[in-house]
Amino acid sequence: MPQQSNPPGAAFASLFTTPLLDPDRPTPPGVGGPGAKAGDVRYNVYRNNVTVSLIEALADTFPAVRRIVGEAFFRDMARLYVRREPPRSPLLFDYGHGFAAFIDGFDHTRPLPWLSDVARIERAWLDAYHAADRAPLAPEKLAGVPQDALPALRFQPHPATTVLRSAYPAVTIFAANRASGPVGKIVERDGEDALVTRPALEVFVRRLPPGGAAFLTLLCAGKPLGEAAAKASEAEPLFDLGANIAGMMEAGVFADILVPDA
Repeated sequence: MPQQSNPPGAAFASLFTTPLLDPDRPTPPGVGGPGAKAGDVRYNVYRNNVTVSLIEALADTFPAVRRIVGEAFFRDMARLYVRREPPRSPLLFDYGHGFAAFIDGFDHTRPLPWLSDVARIERAWLDAYHAADRAPLAPEKLAGVPQDALPALRFQPHPATTVLRSAYPAVTIFAANRASGPVGKIVERDGEDALVTRPALEVFVRRLPPGGAAFLTLLCAGKPLGEAAAKASEAEPLFDLGANIAGMMEAGVFADILVPDA
């Protein structure tokens, strides 16, 4: 059976888009215009516009990172990321999911080991903003679960919920650099785990209490309440089950519960 070939339109699209983010690659064949160099000029203008639009998208997604490193540094770093990571979605707000990992491996940000965690919080903030709308779990529904059924209770995460771990005071640094005022000295040195939620219209970023990240991560993974509480207590002696449940209900971390059969 003869092998199918790509249609001419698809083949040209591939030739046209592949060099867009690499200025060292030549203008693809078939791009022309009046004059010998018109095709090169037109393509380079378009290539520059695409690169600039992706850099702007990163700048809009990561304003705290941009503020920390400065405008010129951020744009140079973003330009390198754009060349390595082409967009995989037509939606600009969806671009940059790998930016934090890129920062992890970027030699010039090694003196700022917490920067990638700040970027992860910013990415989670935008993902929460665009997540599907859903009402959070009502407190009265949880309160109606029989006591003997609580250990086996499972939770369904809200679409906007993200839990992030950090060995650095990433939540404090994020909050200080997302505000419009001057950034004071940050004296916090301990690691901070972040909870990102959007129970209604506004996105919230909270610092989790001791053991909270382990607890919520297990619940979001579908583990029963009793198991999640036991493992969180084992990992963190200061874990407070009552305070963590109250906090997760206030934050709208979950959308529903699965009550085990009697």
